[in-house]
Amino acid sequence: MPELPEVETMCRGIAAAVGCRIRDLRRPKSRLKSILISPRINHFRRRVAGRRIAAVRRVGKRVVLELEPARAGSPHPSPLPKGEGTKCTGSPHPNSPLKKSIFESSGATAGLSSSVFPSVSPRTAGQASSGTLFRRTADPLPKGEGTKCAGNDLIVLEPRMTGLVLLANPPDEEHLRLVFSLEGGNVENVLFWDQRGLGVARLLSHKEFLQHYGPNRLGPDAMSISPDTLRERLGGGRRAIKVALLDQRALAGVGNLYASEILHRAGIHPAAPCRRLSAADWSRLHAAMRAVLRAAIRHQGSTLRDGTYRIARDDPGGYQRYHRVYQRKGEPCLQCGEARIERIVQVQRSTFFCPVCQRACGSRRRR
Repeated sequence: MPELPEVETMCRGIAAAVGCRIRDLRRPKSRLKSILISPRINHFRRRVAGRRIAAVRRVGKRVVLELEPARAGSPHPSPLPKGEGTKCTGSPHPNSPLKKSIFESSGATAGLSSSVFPSVSPRTAGQASSGTLFRRTADPLPKGEGTKCAGNDLIVLEPRMTGLVLLANPPDEEHLRLVFSLEGGNVENVLFWDQRGLGVARLLSHKEFLQHYGPNRLGPDAMSISPDTLRERLGGGRRAIKVALLDQRALAGVGNLYASEILHRAGIHPAAPCRRLSAADWSRLHAAMRAVLRAAIRHQGSTLRDGTYRIARDDPGGYQRYHRVYQRKGEPCLQCGEARIERIVQVQRSTFFCPVCQRACGSRRRR
């Protein structure tokens, strides 16, 4: 399943679509069962046709295309005059003379916090970057607070198990689920490809978006959460720390693969109860989470043995070469060299760990 680094890489790979206008939306003919599309495809098409893509963002494990609001009295917006900024995103229009990326924002974007809604710079689209990958900005808006940008619609693409969002060169045509045809830029299409057909495409109003993905439904982003908040949201229960890391209501973006890698780097046993972790454990866990996710983004995610996940150039990701424990059962631990990686099952998911580096009672051994 694509996790935070893979979805972030997808967002960077399609960042060139910002500023383009959606000319059409089609669902290619296929003998396969359709993915979930809401609203129905004809209504979806009518609402997005003629709308310009104002921003590409990641929300947890989802790709979000934010659309410019339609002008009053018209179902579709008219082209903006040259040089006019996009007022509702906190960022300039691509034609704006302002020397800012369309994704840079000093606060909440369209009423959605940039701390939960990390932005992508077109400068980094489709390439690795050793610089700052995420910008921490404002906290989420208080519940019920209004916003001037409440008219924006958002296209939410959920890759789920095997989905990809890309501009060209899908792995095959048979599993191509949606094609957004574009005009007014250097990009012809945004494609949603999904081998297993478990992905979801939604068109939501701002209000609907908050109902589906607001703070009551989705936790803080794993790349912006503070150490104290991480401990506050996960630390009070009896459940195993690996299980807690997978809870998207508590922490958004971490999945099975990176949870194992994070816990190994932090030296914490995956079955350790959250309430038994010390302050030092939580601090180390937070640092390990940031380090692993940053490195995975820098290497454009992980392509596993099935080869499903691909980056925008139809190449595999690169972080699988740096996995310390995931899918390495029986192989020597790269950290201690004393033990072999073991596998257990937690909530029906495989967990990989080192019995020496990650002792069962917390993490007494500093890495």
